[in-house]
Amino acid sequence: MAIAKVLGIETEFGITGGPDQDPIIASSVIVNAYAQRGMTHINWDFEGETPGVDARGLAGLTAFAPIVETQLANTVLANGARLYVDHAHPEYSSPECRSPLEAVRFDVAGEEVLRRAQRFANESLDPAQAITIYKNNSDGKGNSYGCHENYLVARSVEFGDLVRALVPHFVSRQIVVGAGKVGVETDRPRATRPVYQVSQRAEFFEEVVGLETTLKRPIINTRDETHGDAERFRRLHVIIGDANLSQYATAVKLGATALLLAALEDQGLRGFPAAPRDPVRAVRAIAADPTLHTAVDCVDERSRTAWDFQDELWTLAERYVAEHGGDAVGDHNEVNFILDQWREMLDGVRDDPAAVADRVDWVAKQRIVQGYRDRYDLAEDDARLRAIDLQYHDLRPGRSLAARVGLRPLFDEDSVNAAIEEPPATTRAYFRGQCVKRFPEAIAAANWDSVVFDLGDGPLQRVPMPDPLRGTAALTAHLFETNSTAIDLLSALGG
Repeated sequence: MAIAKVLGIETEFGITGGPDQDPIIASSVIVNAYAQRGMTHINWDFEGETPGVDARGLAGLTAFAPIVETQLANTVLANGARLYVDHAHPEYSSPECRSPLEAVRFDVAGEEVLRRAQRFANESLDPAQAITIYKNNSDGKGNSYGCHENYLVARSVEFGDLVRALVPHFVSRQIVVGAGKVGVETDRPRATRPVYQVSQRAEFFEEVVGLETTLKRPIINTRDETHGDAERFRRLHVIIGDANLSQYATAVKLGATALLLAALEDQGLRGFPAAPRDPVRAVRAIAADPTLHTAVDCVDERSRTAWDFQDELWTLAERYVAEHGGDAVGDHNEVNFILDQWREMLDGVRDDPAAVADRVDWVAKQRIVQGYRDRYDLAEDDARLRAIDLQYHDLRPGRSLAARVGLRPLFDEDSVNAAIEEPPATTRAYFRGQCVKRFPEAIAAANWDSVVFDLGDGPLQRVPMPDPLRGTAALTAHLFETNSTAIDLLSALGG
């Protein structure tokens, strides 16, 4: 039986400005500005961080495993999320969520956290050093940064089966959930340089399977860093995806992938389409063709377009829900919503893009870019079109083009603000967030699977949380209601 698809998103935001125009300094200013406003001062606990462990069991396979940067600004928020500097970017890692829609709400909360941090930082900076933040995936100069998804998967699922099942999905889903992009940043033959791409990230992928996240990026990432009970769970770390401004696109991105993982756990590889013969070439070719006509050769001797892949995968997910239910992903209404939106958006991008321009980022952006180009009779490589692309992702309310194109929201302002202050109730993020909110002076550090208390007398005390579905409001709310101090809480826990 499929296990609960606990999930979340890590977003590295683009950044410009700041002291000396240094992105690392600017990112640190952003994180520290938010922390110093009293939002949080809890340190991140790096105990157990193992980004170099490979799911294939091949130790020393690569020289480019991610480096844990313990010296950069890093903190834990009251909603259970993590806000920190990752390389040269501010990153918001959402708390663990129990359903796709809940994960979308906390992802959107992350956008607001960064807006507030940007405002706090700029209040203390010279106007010439003002920082601007973008929810995008590349800087226009050949550098890409990620929007990573995470899914809880049963350890019993063979990693090879995950590769076999998900490569067709990750290669093709960009036609529904891509963020769109003007031009090309990587080295491509002049004859194949597209004017517009459906995905920001696709052209940066170079391998099918691998451990790296910043060099030789793979379609399937093999990082085996569970942040929980490694005998029971696997955390599937997905790095091939765009940062969406459309809340509907984020919901479908998470929901569709979660449903396919549940189907794999319950019924194996039955129904999954064959993979492309050359997945790296396929993901780039599909991204470069917004007409959606590109077909790729597959290992079963068939040729498929991205739409064909997604149609087969939607049919698989729909049949899975009919036969098994979708409880591992969400309740009945939410699962049906995901399936309905996936279907509408998939049919729309092929048959009537205008009908889904309020939900599909790449379609919405393309309409703006094309309209601007037509109005001013611009060449296809005019720099102003790249500026329009970038402005789509600008987080400043008065500058963001995404905020002006009529994207449908899933959550209102009050719901998003609540997600900034309160953690999800249905995962261990609840316990982490409540501890941060109620006992900040008594917490030395925290991470995904533990909270470390410093009571000032005696050794530090670690409360482990190896199961993402423990530490929920249902299991721990009474402890916070009846214990007003950290000492009392730990006593009640038997610590």
